[in-house]
Amino acid sequence: MAKTYYAAINWNEIEDIIDKSTWEKLTEQFWLDTRIPLSNDLDDWRSLSDAEKEMVSHVLGGLTLLDTVQSESGMAQLKDAVRTPHEEAVLNNIAFMESVHAKSYSSIFSTLNTKAEIEKIFEWVDTNPYLQKKAEIINEVYKNGSDLQKKVASVYLETFLFYSGFYTPLHYLGNNKLPNVAEIIKLIIRDESVHGTYIGYKFQLGFNELPETEQESLKEWLYNLLFELYENEEKYTAELYDHIGWTEEVNTFLRYNANKALMNLGQDPLFPDTADDVNPIVMNGISTGTSNHDFFSQVGNGYLLGTVEAMQDSDYLIGLD
Repeated sequence: MAKTYYAAINWNEIEDIIDKSTWEKLTEQFWLDTRIPLSNDLDDWRSLSDAEKEMVSHVLGGLTLLDTVQSESGMAQLKDAVRTPHEEAVLNNIAFMESVHAKSYSSIFSTLNTKAEIEKIFEWVDTNPYLQKKAEIINEVYKNGSDLQKKVASVYLETFLFYSGFYTPLHYLGNNKLPNVAEIIKLIIRDESVHGTYIGYKFQLGFNELPETEQESLKEWLYNLLFELYENEEKYTAELYDHIGWTEEVNTFLRYNANKALMNLGQDPLFPDTADDVNPIVMNGISTGTSNHDFFSQVGNGYLLGTVEAMQDSDYLIGLD
């Protein structure tokens, strides 16, 4: 019999059913930014103050950088330690959608901003010390961390670090402004919820196989990393929001999502903040239901998709009862 040189992936033999269910969920959720009528938000954009416009632009610029890190570095590193061939296929899907996310912010910029303004946004992204620091922290783990540490960094990025930026469009949505920009953010949140939960699940599989002493060492490391990221994120949030007056409520939202990231990893929450402490306008906006868009003039996040519900706390314990 000839020796197998390269094994073909067989989706009829599934080693881990979570791979299959995640693939199906992600492909059902597929979307592109070109289907969202961003130009319909121009009147709302013109009504914002210059300070608000700058804040929104910087927020979206920061999100662009994080999605770029995840698509270009994160998924490539995670694929070095897959448990099944189907997991690699799922990570390929995630990498592509992170690129879609990064492109989507540029679609927003091209609609709302001038060429000169866009250049200034990306100059700010390239030079902001707190934004660059969190990208560096995460990327250093991707380059030098263990396989499980890389998964921790990915979950922190997906379920925690994005949310200082997600807060802004959700807040405006709750006040009936920039609904199409928020529609893109809700689509991205829906993707990130699945990404963070799936990668957290894969972390838990590996974590549960470690000896107890190695588990304790890894737990100490992951909590220390969260502290380091949160300390930097407070400074980043202050720079973005102090002049708008939103800093404290954004920090509450961050702590709530830091706890969600820990839940994804099968760890105990760190902060006392719960959903009840978060601005209810933002919590209402984070629901990932479909907008009621006109079929001819606008397309919401339910176009050609199955029904996808918002993430529940129990979803962060996927497959590990």
